[in-house]
Amino acid sequence: MKVTLERAALLKTLGHVHRVVERRNTIPILSNVFLKTEARSLILKATDLDLEVTDSVASDVGQAGATTLPAHTLYDIVRKLPDGAQVSLETTGDSGQLLLRSGRSRFNLQSLPESDFPDLNAGDLTHKFSLAATDLKKLIDKTQFAISTEETRYYLNGIYVHTLDVAGHTMLRAVATDGHRLARVEIPAPAGAAGMPGVIVPRKAVAELQKLIEGVSAEVTVELSTTKARFTIGDVVLTSKLIDGTFPDYARVIPSGNDKRLVVERDQFIAAVDRVSTISSERGRAVKLSLADNKMTLTVTNPDSGSATEEIEVDYDSAPIDVGFNARYLLDIAQQLDSDTALFKLADAGSPTLVQDRDGAAALYVLMPMRV
Repeated sequence: MKVTLERAALLKTLGHVHRVVERRNTIPILSNVFLKTEARSLILKATDLDLEVTDSVASDVGQAGATTLPAHTLYDIVRKLPDGAQVSLETTGDSGQLLLRSGRSRFNLQSLPESDFPDLNAGDLTHKFSLAATDLKKLIDKTQFAISTEETRYYLNGIYVHTLDVAGHTMLRAVATDGHRLARVEIPAPAGAAGMPGVIVPRKAVAELQKLIEGVSAEVTVELSTTKARFTIGDVVLTSKLIDGTFPDYARVIPSGNDKRLVVERDQFIAAVDRVSTISSERGRAVKLSLADNKMTLTVTNPDSGSATEEIEVDYDSAPIDVGFNARYLLDIAQQLDSDTALFKLADAGSPTLVQDRDGAAALYVLMPMRV
């Protein structure tokens, strides 16, 4: 194999694929990135056996071939080469090495046979549709923070994506929950999405997707089966296994009878929660919200370092109520809201609270209270 290409183009493509490779691998080939020439381009592929990312970069192909190289080492070398440099990759006979040249730099890299590189065969993908990258970004950004990291409840370690009928319209809905908070957002379902299986996209695949669609305005092609999903963003193809489990009936935890309405200015509320929670020593410390007569008093008490209170004007005219929430969770949800105000619908100090931009908003959040 002999190929020459621009350093910037190679770095961008390596940036897309090398993140999938775990730093520590018991299987040596999984530490490597697969390289293969094709017409006037170089194909790069990396996998961890659950997730696979493929991308291609325009190249001057002198001799066709394929090999695999240590992913993070190759990325670091290319990253440290000067801007505007040309990079030449050439396999040297049967020695199992590849010569990387750029300017006066020479690197002899140990390669592994491309025949050993695993292929994450997606099989038959039964459903296919396209949606704008901005819509996919919205589904991910608004729900990702609520994905559980608790491995024992593995079926919560991703975003549940499914279609359903809402008032006669087919919607594509994304849901994530960790048992303490729930995030749900929906968009009109794209053509071809109706009837798709409900799937749980794993946390790592979600994180990679989020990076790949950052700043992209084009369409993303989505292909699904009950076990795999493939996302095509331009030249980049991300294939992922799906979580094999049943997502809980999340509709049961979304309250419908919460009659106490609180409207608060979003930025002012975020700043107040952030300030009073400074006194907390633990992430899970509760902030108490005391509501009465268009006034909210936020209180944090820490036996080791003291207490903090702050009062802000709100729109609230229901019966007085004291309710406690995890300050971190409150901030996570408030920061997802798009409007200038936040609408809280409360029942009592022990029941889930509903948070939205406004009534009927596309995004909806549920937060479990804490004892205070």
